[in-house]
Amino acid sequence: MNMQGPETLFWLKFAAVFLLPIALEAYFCGCFNGAVIVSKYILRNDIRNHGSGNAGLTNFYRVFGGPLTLVVILSDVVKAVLAVLFATFIAGHISPELVALAKYWAGTFCLLGHMYPCTFQFRGGKGILSGGAIAIMMGFDSGNPWSWCIPAVVWGGFILLAAATKYVSLGSCWAGFSFPFVTWFVYREPLILLLSVLVGGLILWKHRGNIVRLVKGTESKFSLHKKKPEPDAGEGGAQPEAAEEPPQPQAEETPSPSQEAEHAPGQTAGNEEETP
Repeated sequence: MNMQGPETLFWLKFAAVFLLPIALEAYFCGCFNGAVIVSKYILRNDIRNHGSGNAGLTNFYRVFGGPLTLVVILSDVVKAVLAVLFATFIAGHISPELVALAKYWAGTFCLLGHMYPCTFQFRGGKGILSGGAIAIMMGFDSGNPWSWCIPAVVWGGFILLAAATKYVSLGSCWAGFSFPFVTWFVYREPLILLLSVLVGGLILWKHRGNIVRLVKGTESKFSLHKKKPEPDAGEGGAQPEAAEEPPQPQAEETPSPSQEAEHAPGQTAGNEEETP
């Protein structure tokens, strides 16, 4: 009992000084969703009400396009970089051996904030751009010469699959699937592997609908040309032309007795002559 007391106190201090501040900072960085902020507060048109309903880069570009897409890219990348840098700073002042664990810990909570932001009714994006930035940050580890393999495998597979098939979701699924495997190859640490499984699992879970559509062959392909939105009659758009109804066959009129008499005088006359 006496031996467990100091150990418990140590872990409580460790959680309070190390884990909790990093988790909170990373989560609220992730809540800064660029697609929602730009569409809702600048364009006054929430991206979550259009297209796939996802608050991410791909849906934003398909619906709005334009130079504001760069703002979305920068916001999603910068927040992930800041979250990981803050974790690196805290861990570096405690122990250099904790840096890798701190980066994965921060990356996990940053992704949670991006996908489930408390500031936007827990309706966020799918985490590919932020997750990709996190993977790049994992490649900068001076204590491990193989850390560069993480962004190389994740981004390399993503670019190849997305470019070859035009399915961004297929490359995203590769990123989520490969992240735990390349992490285990580089670090061989159970806690880091667990966090990488959580990150990869979150990405695959958010893409479960895309996976179903890929299997069915109904997934939309990505194009650099933004589709023009269809006119909406309820918002001043052009009214759709009514389809022309095919001509209905007219029923033949049954002639009345008087009309028969007018059109058949000979027959009438003949009948009158036979009448006694």
